[in-house]
Formats: sequence, structure tokens, C-alpha cells
Amino acid sequence: METLFVLDFITFDLLFAWGYKIGIVIAALGPLIFIHELGHFLIAKMLGIGVEKFSLGFGPKIIGKRVGETEYLISLFLLGGYVKLVGEDPSEECEDKERSFSEAPIWKRFSIVSAGPLFNIFTAILIFAIVFMVGFPTMSTRVGEVKEGSPAMIVGIKKGDKIVRVNGKRVNEWETLAGIIRNNPGKEMRFEIEKESGEIFQTIIAPIPEKSRNIFGEEIDVGLIGIIAEGEIIKERYNPVIAFLKGFEVTWRLIKFTVLGVVKMIEGKVSSDNIAGPLGIAKIAVDVANIGLLSFIQFVSTVSIILGIMNLLPIPILDGGHIIFFLIEAIFRRPVSIKRRDFAFKIGLFLLIALMLFATYIDIIRLLK
Repeated sequence: METLFVLDFITFDLLFAWGYKIGIVIAALGPLIFIHELGHFLIAKMLGIGVEKFSLGFGPKIIGKRVGETEYLISLFLLGGYVKLVGEDPSEECEDKERSFSEAPIWKRFSIVSAGPLFNIFTAILIFAIVFMVGFPTMSTRVGEVKEGSPAMIVGIKKGDKIVRVNGKRVNEWETLAGIIRNNPGKEMRFEIEKESGEIFQTIIAPIPEKSRNIFGEEIDVGLIGIIAEGEIIKERYNPVIAFLKGFEVTWRLIKFTVLGVVKMIEGKVSSDNIAGPLGIAKIAVDVANIGLLSFIQFVSTVSIILGIMNLLPIPILDGGHIIFFLIEAIFRRPVSIKRRDFAFKIGLFLLIALMLFATYIDIIRLLK
């Protein structure tokens, strides 16, 4: 009996652990998939295109309910979702020409298809804006340590000093300060420092160039002045307008970073070890959730941006592939033939499955290390 009890306890513990992890993944990806498909759905309805199905997940239906013309579903494989529009398949006969997707003008089709990725990107902006309004915990620019013989020590910066401006621009966060210093190796900049006594003094510092590697593994020059953060945590709050602008700024920076990463991966400059599949994303989601709610929210925002950008890639079957077909149709004044489109979709599906399997393989290798 004791052995059975111990085995039951271990089984329950494992089930609870896996249930927690699955719940975290669903909490991270479920809303993003819903928002993506909601974008397609709302714009289609707004533009007078009929919607037959709205599904979270692919494959066999788990539950569903029809409301009006639309059947709302939750399907078995929750790694995506879809919206099935009236007349979406041009090879099928559609009696309702006025509400048919295939019969709609190009601008309407373009708007509906691009709405999903754009909803994901706008969601990221909104989440970041809310975080900035509520309060964003971050390290202050107070210095905790000054390295011997460093440029900072030479000009008189000491432990406890606070750097408040660089080249006249106010800096409140250590991350912002570090970015300015790293991005300006060898360039003279004017620093305004506040002593613990409240006294303010200004000085000129040229960060020392030092070789380093960026997140893509490329060798670059970065600037250093020889200071380490004290670790003082502050919470910056902004009014709604400034918060939205800062949310847009962070989102735009992540968009550029994501696009650059994809380009470098295609060029072969980024190792395949940087690819994360479903297992990798799930592990990151759980790790970030264990750090705290704010970190998890920021992670969800970043994944939302990545989801939007990846869906805009010009691969047939993705939203970006459909957009390419629309552009070809607009240029040549006639749609791509059904036969060529079907062939392109098969290639796109093959590429996506191959990428998914490869990413999953990388995830497994990484987890086994």
C-alpha cells in the first residue's frame, strides 16, 4: 500500500507539473491565435464578406456552435486556427457572389488577409502601452561600481552617482543608458551626473571600443566606460499618449530585430541553434512565467509580434503568400490560375511542415543537452 501511495503521489505530481506547463503555453499562445483570426473575421464582416467558420485549432472538431451563418469551433490541434470565408476557394461554385471572398475587389481581399498579422502587431503595441501606463519596473542609472582605470573613474564618477543625461537627453533607465554607451564606441559624449549630495556636474567621456558579439553571433565594436549598475529598481509610469508612443517604439524595434533575424538566417549568418519550435517556445513560456507576470506579459507581446511578422512572409499558404498573389493579380490584371495557386500552396505546406519538423528536432536536441 505504501508503494502504491508513493507511486500515486509521483503520478499526481507529474500530471500537475505537465498540466501547469500546458496551461502556461495555452495562456501564452491561445489569445494570440484568437486575436489573429479575429482580425480576419472582423474585417471580413466589416467589408461584407461572409464567414462560414471561425476555428481555434486545426483538425477534428472538439466543440462547436453555429451562430447565424458562422460556426464557431475549437479543434483538436491548438497550434493555429483559421477563418473560412464564403467563396474562399475559387474552384468551388459560390451562389452568393456579393459576399464571396474570391469575387471581392483586390483591396478588400488584401485588407482581410493582412488584418490578422496587423492585429497581432497592434496587440503588442497595446500591451506594451498598458505596461508603461501601469508602471515598468527597471533599474535606475545609479552607479554601483566603477572599474579601476576606466574612463568613468578618470572623469570622477563614483559609486552612488546617478547619470541623468547624455548629450542633453534625459535617461532614467539603465538599459537605455547602456544602449547609448554601447552604440557609440570612441565617440565623445557629454554626461550629466548627479552626486549623492544632489550636486550636478558635467563631463565628456568617449566610450572605449571593445570587440564583442551581438545576438546573431557577429563580431562588433561596442563602447564601454567601466561602470556597473547598482541595481536600484524604479517604476516608470507614463500618461496614455506617451505610453502608446513608447509601446509603438518598442514594437517597431522588435519588428526590425525579427525581420533582421529572418534575413540573416536566410543568408546563413545565424546558426540554426537560434530557431525555436513548439517545444522551445513552450519551455521559454514556462521559464518566463516562473519569473513573474510582467515578464510573461512582455514575452506574450514579443511572440505576438513574431507571429504577425512570420505570417507576412511570402510563403504560399501563409497570409504573406496570399498577399503576393494579390499583388501579381493587380500587376497583370488577372488572378493567378487555380492550378498554379494549388501547386504553390502544396509547396508552401511542405516548407512549413519541414520547418516545423526541423525546429522540433532542434528543440529536442537542445532539451537533451
